[in-house]
Amino acid sequence: MLQYDVLIVGGGHGGAQAAIALRQAKFEGSIGVLNAENEYPYERPPLSKDYFAGDKAFERIMIRPAAFWAERNIDMLLGKRVDTVDAAAYSVTTASGDVISYGKMIWSTGGSPRWLQCAGANLPGVHVVRTRADVDAMLVGLDDVTDVAIIGGGYIGLESAAVLNKMGKKVTVLEAMDRVLARVAGEPLSRFYEAEHRAHGVDVRLGVEVTAIEGDELVTGVRLADDEVIPAQMVIVGIGIIPSVAPLLHAGASGGGGVDVDEYCRTSLPDIFAIGDCAAHANAFAGGAVMRVESVQNANDMANAVAKSIMGELTPYYAVPWFWSNQYDLRLQTVGLSVGYDATVVRGEPEKRSFSVIYLKQGKVIALDCVNATKDYVQGRAFVVEGLSPSAEQLVDTSLTLKEIAANIAAA
Repeated sequence: MLQYDVLIVGGGHGGAQAAIALRQAKFEGSIGVLNAENEYPYERPPLSKDYFAGDKAFERIMIRPAAFWAERNIDMLLGKRVDTVDAAAYSVTTASGDVISYGKMIWSTGGSPRWLQCAGANLPGVHVVRTRADVDAMLVGLDDVTDVAIIGGGYIGLESAAVLNKMGKKVTVLEAMDRVLARVAGEPLSRFYEAEHRAHGVDVRLGVEVTAIEGDELVTGVRLADDEVIPAQMVIVGIGIIPSVAPLLHAGASGGGGVDVDEYCRTSLPDIFAIGDCAAHANAFAGGAVMRVESVQNANDMANAVAKSIMGELTPYYAVPWFWSNQYDLRLQTVGLSVGYDATVVRGEPEKRSFSVIYLKQGKVIALDCVNATKDYVQGRAFVVEGLSPSAEQLVDTSLTLKEIAANIAAA
């Protein structure tokens, strides 16, 4: 039986950072990182951007070189997936039958892509974007693809659309809601990105329902509820993830849409922490609402908090959420969470492709989406952290920087 003082389940951003942070804090115990993939930890965001486009080789998106882990006595257990957790025995059993015991465990498994539930959903040519293997599978035979249908108008779908459009593919984005990015952004940002993609030749369809994937041995198209068939030799499904927490829940951990954790990222099971996409926590930047945050920032900052706690410095998770997306020559940077916003202010000029959407709740700034507006993103962070309450007139005044506006508010 393998035994580790700290067993980290999941080799993504959170799992890798937890191991790194422990060693940086001079943790001398044994560390094992159990990863379902046969890969050393690598960055996920480039999968739908630089790596997919061929602009970055895999080696350039690795979080650390392979030798790094051995040099720091961090055991990488690759190609192993946890099947069951025995919280009382402090052990896990993998799908291949390995039993591994632990002193403390950090669960950082993220989630698996949500698949379509319709006829033809498993046809060859239907893809998701979550792992290197997913993207490599799409790249095989891509030269023979002329038409691509992307189901889901979230960031994964839109980023993939931008890359494929640049490759010269005819791309159709199919979104069930009445605008893209509806779950994560306000209408001004949605309409901007819809217009941008259409200007590049992408066919963006809103309010559509997919009823079947057409094809025999290979996908040939996507059938909609009105019986129109969108031609496609490749289909990409980007409709969210399902948190990979079943073994923990079966072991008795509290949770549902993820595993519940307290302010220290502790689950309800003894000596088991959970971090990253799969961890449902009360987020201070969402008014204390219990939620999962799917971002690199969240995974890394949770990992750092847990490493400190394991080292004896009980540390609550508290970090400003931030995100980014690259599409065409547009750099979107987001700070804060727009959950529950009741007003938006557009600062700058969308037609000039440099602007910010500022989200307010009861007069306080809670988030900013900044498109090609890095200064707003950097300076807007203080508005979110301090809960500043500027007027709409102040925010739209681009003759003043946000830093200057904040100073004026403080001086008033």
